[in-house]
Amino acid sequence: MNQGRIMIITGPPGTGKTTVAAAVARESDREKSVHMHTDDFYHDLSKGAVPPYLPGADEQNLVVIEAFLAAAERFARAGYDVIVDGIIGPWFLAPWQKLAQEHYEVHYIVLRAGKEETLKRAAERDKADRKINAEAVETMWKQFSDLGVYEANVIDTTTLSVEDTVTAVKEKVAGGRARL
Repeated sequence: MNQGRIMIITGPPGTGKTTVAAAVARESDREKSVHMHTDDFYHDLSKGAVPPYLPGADEQNLVVIEAFLAAAERFARAGYDVIVDGIIGPWFLAPWQKLAQEHYEVHYIVLRAGKEETLKRAAERDKADRKINAEAVETMWKQFSDLGVYEANVIDTTTLSVEDTVTAVKEKVAGGRARL
């Protein structure tokens, strides 16, 4: 059985993560793929949930990340291309880097648009289950605005179509330019 790849598609809200991750999963060149929408892991918290961007959410965020990391590892071990879609900043990369050291193929791709475009897209979303908080989106945008060594992993989606962004993700993965 061939081991699958893990592709983390991350960035602030409004950059196209979910749309792009779903397309990458559908268009995978592997026989099996899975789109892991990490927000679902947060939505499944029934009691005691803290919005993940607030102070005091660190322990909860680590537990949630460990849960979807374990799921991603199991899918990859079974030969699935695993497209992880969520807000995973460099500050949460240590367990993913450990997977890479254990001979998993892990790619880290950051989608980022300009600040004004990100805020505009986030405000235009039609999500009945939650209200977009412009301050939270701006905070998350700032967290991804200067990634140091991970700047090479960024795809600027400000002017790209979904199709062009999907192509850019596939090219980064094929060329190994976003591999941890």
